[in-house]
Amino acid sequence: MSRMLAAYRRTEYAAAGAVARIGRRGAAVDAMLRHLGAREGAFVTAWNPWSRRRPSGWNARMMARLRAAARRLPFVDGEGRARGWAERHLLVAAAPRRAAVLARRFRQNAIVVVRTGAPARLVLLRATRAPG
Repeated sequence: MSRMLAAYRRTEYAAAGAVARIGRRGAAVDAMLRHLGAREGAFVTAWNPWSRRRPSGWNARMMARLRAAARRLPFVDGEGRARGWAERHLLVAAAPRRAAVLARRFRQNAIVVVRTGAPARLVLLRATRAPG
């Protein structure tokens, strides 16, 4: 579990040029949230549920479903990237609870919550191990 948490913390979460890092504030993230008309939001993905690698076509289909599920919320496309690894994300302008509902629906371990004037934080939604 500690390796998984370390991987989340190493990752840069970016959307439209705004980069969030766990534990750090970001003026560009604050500006992006204001652009979306929000004071808080979260990076959410549908890729690789329970952190198990899936084929790119499958991930693309799940991401399209996430976009459809988030259609009533303001969002911008984004990604998480660290050490040769990348996943598509959405930066969703929504309360963390609402973003968590989306993430759980797509079997995700965590979301990255961002708020204007505050450091980005990792919110675990479940144990960071796959069931079974």
